[in-house]
Amino acid sequence: MDLSVIIPIYNEEANIPTLYQRLRGVIDPMQLQCEYIFINDGSRDRSLALIHELAAQHADVRYINFSRNFGHQIAVTAGLDLSQGEAVVIIDADLQDPPELIPELYQRMREGYEVVYAKRRRRQGESAMKLFTAKMFYRILANITNVSIPVDTGDFRIISRKVVEALKLMPEQNKFLRGQISWIGYRQTYIEYDRAQRAGGETGYTYRKMFRLALDGITAFSDVPLKAATIMGFTVSGVAFLVLLYTLYARFIAQEYEPGWPSLMVSILFLGGVQLIAVGVIGEYLARLNNNVRRRPLYIISDTNIPVELNPQALSSSTHP
Repeated sequence: MDLSVIIPIYNEEANIPTLYQRLRGVIDPMQLQCEYIFINDGSRDRSLALIHELAAQHADVRYINFSRNFGHQIAVTAGLDLSQGEAVVIIDADLQDPPELIPELYQRMREGYEVVYAKRRRRQGESAMKLFTAKMFYRILANITNVSIPVDTGDFRIISRKVVEALKLMPEQNKFLRGQISWIGYRQTYIEYDRAQRAGGETGYTYRKMFRLALDGITAFSDVPLKAATIMGFTVSGVAFLVLLYTLYARFIAQEYEPGWPSLMVSILFLGGVQLIAVGVIGEYLARLNNNVRRRPLYIISDTNIPVELNPQALSSSTHP
């Protein structure tokens, strides 16, 4: 198999037929043996029915149907686990990432790169708030991690079989694939493009899910929040010590001391807030350690037309009837 195209699906009935036609339109002329892997991540619309229709009509269409919604990153992971291509493309089904870039991505990989990712120049059809939060997240993450994670990029990219096999050795529960791929290393490059607005349907990436993804990325590749909690503790202790010195001075030397509840309450609330922040940060790291120690499967496959038994790595991550 020359190429595998991994497509996570969550309520994408409006885009699946068009996406497949556009994929075939750009990949067929490349004369590659290709498989198209659709991962249904607990869709509630007709997405699974449309995928079944495509699989019945085209032998190169594979599908994985989860028992429930496990999340975008886990869906991509399942596709990677069961893919067979020497090169693997990851693309979303909303058509914001143009399939027409795949030949250029593939050509750059043929030049000797193991990873070629698509970097966004502009993002159409997205709110100012989403653009701002995405921009800030990528730049904060780049500044607090010791891994060079490219800014303004999503999961749309092509990776080699060597990178896929390396990803299979990283079984953590809270996936942040673009960070993991950067951590692996090898020769990586990018091409730039203008991201289109969503073709149809509604995005499954709510602000809550984006926040969780951002938190996964930060806690997976940086211990700066833990260090920040420690620094805040020392800072608050220093401020409290200075306030104590001032209180003693005002009481015994300046004779200007006036007892009052406001200063007391402000101090208590400030100290309590810092403590809760520190405990919350530590709790996030402990929760991720707990998830990994339990070693539950990353996903459970309800049905698929891929022979999972041929892939021991997939068997270790899923249950298949």
